[in-house]
Amino acid sequence: MTTVAPKTGRSLGRQFNLLWAGQTVSNAGDRVTLFVVPALLIFAMHASPLQVGLVSTAQYLAIPVLSLVAGVLVDRWDLRRLLIVCDLLRCAAVAVIPIAYWQGVLSVPMLFVCVVVISAATVFFNIGYVPALTHLVERDRLVTGNARLETSRMTAEVSGPALGSGLYQLLGAASLLVDAATYLFSAACIRRLRPLGALGGPTGSLRERLLVGVRANWRDPVLRRCTAGTLLANIGGPVFVTQLPVLAYSGWGMSVGVFGTVMTVGAAGAVAGALVAPAVSRRAGPARMMAWAMPLHSACGLGILAMGFGPPAVVLGATLAAYMFFFAWYNICSQSVRQARMPIADQAVIYAAYRTVTWGVIPLSAFAGGLVVTALAHSMDIRAAVTATMLGGTVIGLSAFLPLAPVQPMLEEGSRA
Repeated sequence: MTTVAPKTGRSLGRQFNLLWAGQTVSNAGDRVTLFVVPALLIFAMHASPLQVGLVSTAQYLAIPVLSLVAGVLVDRWDLRRLLIVCDLLRCAAVAVIPIAYWQGVLSVPMLFVCVVVISAATVFFNIGYVPALTHLVERDRLVTGNARLETSRMTAEVSGPALGSGLYQLLGAASLLVDAATYLFSAACIRRLRPLGALGGPTGSLRERLLVGVRANWRDPVLRRCTAGTLLANIGGPVFVTQLPVLAYSGWGMSVGVFGTVMTVGAAGAVAGALVAPAVSRRAGPARMMAWAMPLHSACGLGILAMGFGPPAVVLGATLAAYMFFFAWYNICSQSVRQARMPIADQAVIYAAYRTVTWGVIPLSAFAGGLVVTALAHSMDIRAAVTATMLGGTVIGLSAFLPLAPVQPMLEEGSRA
């Protein structure tokens, strides 16, 4: 198997551009929801850190439950139709939240259910998205395609928090309708794509197809190491991310507007990382770049220790900018390395098995973060409790370097064989 060899060039074609446009807009809407839901919980519903962690857990709950089965089914369904249905389901689930709030019936359990539905549709969408991209982009252009998609996602993270905070202050819960509308736009773009896959794909029983995905991730040494590295990262990372609003709002007393600005600054670092990723990948190799990106990403999280020595918003913004810079590198390169390693016919089921393991741990990590903060808050103030918990998460992420470090030499050795 050869290594990923990115090519330069501007256009990846009209079909890719349609997919790119839909995802750029819907990603911006996603950022609004990810920003507004914690604000709604903390300010309007007066939720505890444990409840915030519980709802954050719901974002990932469907991953360990549905991913493996979704991988088998996606291989057999029409990809374009699947992506459209997933967008429409997410549109409806997001729209329910402000409607329930206006009717005075929105509760933490109801919000949890809405987020679970969004998560379930997202599982099918994301698993279908991987083979869809390989239908639209040549394998030697995957780094470029993934870099453009990641740039759009990170650009949405730049505009999303500022847009989210502004909309929340202006419209309150109604700001979630913006995300609902972006899913409709994405569905319209995908509808204009050519068919991406035929019904009745790979044959075999459900058990046989599940085993294909599990065995591929275990037997292939590159896929196995990528899975191990991402698993370690996803044990620590969610603890940091899900407790970040609690640190900002409850620990440092930031307003919604200030925190939105901080998140925008942090996401700008991710955009910068995505823009330079293809060039760095060509020089260092995507797998080597992937191996260094994750520990550097985690180490940057230690910057929250400096929040007591300068303006908290400035320090947190700089910390997040560096944190997200290297996270963008990891996303682009790990996805590209894995896509080039998997047969197109089996990409969905192999990716589903990978997500079940690596993303399946996220709900537990997010919930554990809320539990730890709640326990520590009995003996220290909320700021210290959240900071200590977030630091623990970043330290765990540093260990991801160990399984990832040998991947680039393995790819280079394979290309010479």
